[in-house]
This record gives sequence, structure tokens and C-alpha cells, in this order.
Amino acid sequence: MDNRVKKALNASIYKYAEVSKIETGDFEKQLIDVFELEINFLEKAKSFDGVFDSYPKFEELREVFFDLLMVNFFSSDVQKLEEDYLESEEWANIEEETIDRGTELLNLLLYIKECHDEDLDPELGDFLKEFLLVEDDEFQDEFDIYEELISNQQLAEGSVEDICKNASVLNISEEMQELFVPFMTFFLDTEGSAETIKELIQFSRNKSFDVATYTLITTINN
Repeated sequence: MDNRVKKALNASIYKYAEVSKIETGDFEKQLIDVFELEINFLEKAKSFDGVFDSYPKFEELREVFFDLLMVNFFSSDVQKLEEDYLESEEWANIEEETIDRGTELLNLLLYIKECHDEDLDPELGDFLKEFLLVEDDEFQDEFDIYEELISNQQLAEGSVEDICKNASVLNISEEMQELFVPFMTFFLDTEGSAETIKELIQFSRNKSFDVATYTLITTINN
């Protein structure tokens, strides 16, 4: 299992449980066991869902953690497979089977990985224009999904309070509705300071999810 992914998983679960005031039980251990399985990705996804089915209090995190499962596959699992595995028919079938899984968080996590590879600092404008290519006519779907991030980039230079207030009034796409606050907050503070987390708890309307997702992103970044 990729060490950075493991740290992000642990930190995110801890923060979610802390803010929600719930016990983690064996949830963390069982998820890590799944991440470390050396089996076909679809089988791993099935085991992953089995853990969430057993711990319904963490249901809200299922799809963002599925994104993390994907990142772990790209960072760790794929290294043990054939060099051109991601071009294979088997992987194409897996992509087809999982097309409705996960969230737009995967894009941000892959962007952060690219920034690390190229020794760059993540920036919202760079993420939108250079990674998602939202200004390219061929990527109109991405433009529609991220339109409110594009037109409100100044929020990433403001405050957590402003981000949270605007999230409740903007016409955010369905795909970004839950992720708008943690995405914007990440680009406001990519380090994940205690003060930012404190402000998220104070101003967010979905405290547990936003803090857990923001923690996941910043842990991956750091």
C-alpha cells in the first residue's frame, strides 16, 4: 500500500470520527487490509464495499475513499503488473465497470501527484487550466462541472468563512456540490493547518465530511 495513501486514509478516518463523535472500531484496520490485498481491482472494490456495508456510520466517505483506492492502485498496485496494463482490455473492462464510482476528488488527487512529480506547488488556476483543460473546447464537460470554481477562483484567496457561505448560494454542479468546500479550502491552505480545520468546523454546513475530505487532500499533498 502506498505510504502517502495510508497516512491520508488514517488521518481522514480519525478526523471524521472526531468531528462526528463516533467510534471507529475496526473500520480503519479492515479498510487498510483491503487496500493491501493483492487481487484483481474489481474483487478489491467488492471487499472495499463489504467494509463500508459493515460500518454504515462512515457511508458518507465511501466514494471519496474509492477515489483513494484508485490512487493507491495507480501508485502501488500497478507497479506489480505488466508495463502496459493500463492499456489492456482487462483495465478497459474495469474502467467500464467502475465508471459510476468515485468522485471528482480523483482528479484533484491525480493533479497533486503530478505536482509532486514535477516539483510544483498546487494552484487552482493551474489545476483548472493546465490539468483539466477547462478552456479547451474539447473539454466542455469539465467546464460545466467546474464552472463555479472557475468563476469564483477569488474565494481561494479569501477565507474559509467566505467559501462556506458562498457554497450555500452558488449554483454548483451536482458532481461538485459536496466537494466545493474542501476543494476551495485546499487551494486556500494547501498545508492543512489546525486553524483552517478549526474554521471548517465552525463555518461548514457539513462539518464531518468537509474536515475529513480536506484532511485527506492535505495529507496526500504533504
